[in-house]
Amino acid sequence: MIVTRDHVEAVPAHPIKRLVDATGAGDLFAAGFLFGLARGLGHGKAAQLGAIAAAEIIQHIGARPEVSLKTLAQQNGFPV
Repeated sequence: MIVTRDHVEAVPAHPIKRLVDATGAGDLFAAGFLFGLARGLGHGKAAQLGAIAAAEIIQHIGARPEVSLKTLAQQNGFPV
């Protein structure tokens, strides 16, 4: 949920095939969200970017991405 002074917006989790390990999910979500805000994407789009990063990390053991987060963002329509 994105809550600002002006509105409330529900941002769904990014779909995954299988949940394996939640280690690092919060950190990756925060990284994607802050990256999106720094790039001027707005709260909703930044949260979607964070959800993409978190979805990648929870599908395997460990807290490091196994695929390029930049590539995942681009495949999901984010110009990074």
